[in-house]
Amino acid sequence: MTALAPSTNVPTPGLVRAEILKLRKRRGLVATVAALTIGAAILTYGILAILHAVNPGHHGPAGGVTNLGHGLFILSTLGTVAATLVGATAGAGDLNAGVFRELVVTGRPRRALFRARIPGGLAFLFAFVSTAYVLAAAASVAFAGSLGAPSTSLLISTGAWLLLSCGFYFALALGIASVLGSRSTTIGILLAFRLAVTPILVSIGAFGVGRELVPGAGLGRIAPHAVREFTTGIHIPMSVAASVVVLAVWVAAVVRLGAWRTATRDA
Repeated sequence: MTALAPSTNVPTPGLVRAEILKLRKRRGLVATVAALTIGAAILTYGILAILHAVNPGHHGPAGGVTNLGHGLFILSTLGTVAATLVGATAGAGDLNAGVFRELVVTGRPRRALFRARIPGGLAFLFAFVSTAYVLAAAASVAFAGSLGAPSTSLLISTGAWLLLSCGFYFALALGIASVLGSRSTTIGILLAFRLAVTPILVSIGAFGVGRELVPGAGLGRIAPHAVREFTTGIHIPMSVAASVVVLAVWVAAVVRLGAWRTATRDA
């Protein structure tokens, strides 16, 4: 019995679980994503705690709102790198492994195969990102000391923003990799766009409102106010509604393009 009826484009839980399993079986990917998320959180707060213990007069407590912001900057930067790796692998993994044709000839609709990668990839990615953030949030409270500990509402909104940021770049990587059929090319394009091109574009005042079309500007705008200055370093005056629309349009356009290419690609 197949995992999906040929007449529907909606992925079944079986297809989603298969996507998660394919990602989990890539030990190199698992190790890299874990290092970029969980490892980064442990290392960041471990170093801050050690510095405070060794020289408390010069180095303040490892927790508090400020250090939560610093931790969020690291996790959002490395987390989006991890999201790019996962999205590119989910989008082009079957093609690169030479099994795309085998999946198609089973009778499963191509769009269902593509759509199953979205919840499957996000479930895989968010397991690491959420664990890393829980560690960071716990450390920011436990090690606050004389500093103000972040409130519950701030911790929740900050965690939601981190998942949104990582999920956004996962979606971009998934769609682009599905179009290009190349994991390495997708990773190169998105990392250059995220880490180099975006800061340059938003820093050019001559672009005016055109800078609002850059995803990093929207993500920076909707970050929690208390930690906004530490997140992306991008501060473009724009409304929250405009930020949401820009991000939604980017995701919808790229994901739809990826779905179209998957449906029309020669097997």
